[in-house]
Amino acid sequence: MYRPLLGITMGDPAGCGPEIAVKALADPRVYERCRPLLIGDVKVMSDALRIAGHPEVKINAVSSPRDGKYEFGTIDVHALDLVDMDSLVYGKVQSQAGEAAFQCVKKAIELAMSRDIDATVTNPISKEAINLAGHHYSGHTEIYAEFTRTRKYTMMLAHGDLRVVHVSTHVSLREACERVKRERVLDVIRIADKACKDLGIEKPRVGVAGLNPHAGENGMFGREEIEEIIPAIESARAERIDAIGPVPPDTVFSKALGGWYDMVVCMYHDQGHIPLKVVGFVYDRGKKMWNAVAGVNVTLGLPIIRASVDHGTAFGHAGTGVANELSLVNAIEYAVRLAQAKRRREEPS
Repeated sequence: MYRPLLGITMGDPAGCGPEIAVKALADPRVYERCRPLLIGDVKVMSDALRIAGHPEVKINAVSSPRDGKYEFGTIDVHALDLVDMDSLVYGKVQSQAGEAAFQCVKKAIELAMSRDIDATVTNPISKEAINLAGHHYSGHTEIYAEFTRTRKYTMMLAHGDLRVVHVSTHVSLREACERVKRERVLDVIRIADKACKDLGIEKPRVGVAGLNPHAGENGMFGREEIEEIIPAIESARAERIDAIGPVPPDTVFSKALGGWYDMVVCMYHDQGHIPLKVVGFVYDRGKKMWNAVAGVNVTLGLPIIRASVDHGTAFGHAGTGVANELSLVNAIEYAVRLAQAKRRREEPS
């Protein structure tokens, strides 16, 4: 089995990203499936070894993906000298941390676009910190879209067999409603169908959520379903895409979990994020800690592969060693799956 070369960004150095990267790469099973290359600052990653409690792991600083060892017990770091450790404060929004996080993402995109790596995996960044550093983006998705010159893209969240994509993401709820337009909904249905096929689902069933309560109840609670969503579904079905809906938002996710749909097209950010995090994030009341922070975020429509953790920087306990790496492991697994599928498609028949 081909082991794809993954570029994994360290994320915001003041957050949990470096720590969970160490924890994920301290598992030998990761190296059986891929060749991980951590893109970040050697000083930050060396301190992350201490925080995560893995002093036995070694750092191998490289200046090119060609120089990596890619063997368990060593973390290959594409070394970018970005952080002054004397002034870095864990758990705090800082300009230098935002700059470092942004430069790691930019480098990962460059390496993927030049085909020096097979896929990218991103750790969490602070939107506030990157904006403080002068990079005015609302998140990873928009950075990737700009630097890959991609116009039609969407975010997919996945936990097990529950997968959702979004018509809009990081905008106000008022603006999100205004963005529910036939052309955009159709584009997302098409992207969802292709993503399922890329994952090996031969005949995808795409459930399309309504925007309004009860999917508008035939216009009683809004006309977006009648004027925008239904025409998009009809156009998709004319293209032989098995698009179903609009399905009332309060039942579509239960149906997806029950196997009715392979993907759900959501109309706005929280419509998709809330159900994914309800099933993927599990908090233990007795222990007062997260038992699981699972799920993966994939940007679809790009010319390169990008999978990501489905959580933030966890500034509240950054630097303490308690961060959970499960979502990063999920993201690595998804990136491997997508990279291997892409390689099979590109191989001569």
